[in-house]
Amino acid sequence: MDIDEILLESEETMDKSVEYLQKELRGMRTGRASTALLEYVKVEYYGSNTDLRELAAISVAESQQLLVKPFDPSAKNDIIKAIEAADLGLNPQSEGNAVRVSVPAPSADRRKQLVAQVKKMGEDAKVSCRNSRRDSIKNIESTGSEQKLSDDDVDRAKNEIEAATKKHVAKIEEMVSKKVSEVEEV
Repeated sequence: MDIDEILLESEETMDKSVEYLQKELRGMRTGRASTALLEYVKVEYYGSNTDLRELAAISVAESQQLLVKPFDPSAKNDIIKAIEAADLGLNPQSEGNAVRVSVPAPSADRRKQLVAQVKKMGEDAKVSCRNSRRDSIKNIESTGSEQKLSDDDVDRAKNEIEAATKKHVAKIEEMVSKKVSEVEEV
């Protein structure tokens, strides 16, 4: 493996960490209703766990309410059970062929828990980026000695890895602080 491949692989790993965090943060509950809150709730449907977004249309009915319209009306009760079991603090109500979910504003204690959870997710993403940096630097050093590359080439590659890590960590911190301010907003 040459140095360019190592750099590319490292960058891709860091990008995946940021994307994963972004997806996780979208599903975090704030005071406003968001379809992302329910999209990845797993529903037991004909013996397999399926994402809710594949079984129903999810829309924002009001600023504090979501409306879930199952494509298969017989799955409505399974959807209600799954939303209750997801431990999101939501109370789904059956309404004809649809399910209405009120999203109450979280209490002060719950907000603190959510903020801590967001910060932990951010820290996990940063750790993932740093692990990628560590592995890449090890690979660069071993590749440099195997291929008898100059110290300048090895140092340049290490500096590129450091720059990529700093860029991704800064992006993660920005995403976390934005989400924390959303959660703390009353």
